[in-house]
Amino acid sequence: MKLKKINEKLREGLVDNGLTEANKLQKETFSTLKSGADCIIIAPKGSGKSTTIVINVIQQLVCEGEQSPRALIIVEDKAKVLEMEAIFEKFERYTDLVVYGVHDRGDMEYDKNYISGGVDVLIGTPIKLNEMFTTAGFNVNRLKMFIIDDADPILKLRHETKLMRMSNSISKTQRIIFADRLSERIESLADKMMVEPYLFEIEEGEEEDEEEEDTK
Repeated sequence: MKLKKINEKLREGLVDNGLTEANKLQKETFSTLKSGADCIIIAPKGSGKSTTIVINVIQQLVCEGEQSPRALIIVEDKAKVLEMEAIFEKFERYTDLVVYGVHDRGDMEYDKNYISGGVDVLIGTPIKLNEMFTTAGFNVNRLKMFIIDDADPILKLRHETKLMRMSNSISKTQRIIFADRLSERIESLADKMMVEPYLFEIEEGEEEDEEEEDTK
């Protein structure tokens, strides 16, 4: 896959998984995401947003790091947690990152104990993550990426307060919002939590078809 200055192990993992060419979404956003800038990325379903998230998290974090999470990915529900974990698992041979997902039906004590042992990437639902941030006292000072995936349904469920509470607890990090369309709710959320974000809008029909498991 031809992306400027992509990590070689990541490139190898992508090629081995059949992703030999970056699509329009990945090409247009890679350099800006790699720079650490805040971004709003609008793209239709099936455009590979989840894979784009995984590629950029692996690129940014490179390898296993500190005890505390360095990337936080907020998703709608348990199904999305499992979907995101499965994409990371495709590349586990090519990275030492420890990835862990939490959701509303999980055991809180088990989750907290697991995370305290050292996690690089934490994936979770707004309710569960907000509860964990409130009660577990995780160190968020090493957090490099705060990502909201599929922001549309998350905001429709009125989770904006939870998102803002988590965001406000982090002094400095890259904030990224992925969504299918740019709504007033997303613009309002971005105004509250982001610093001069870059806006990318990928129109319907601009994407090449991707593997079925990559659709969302």
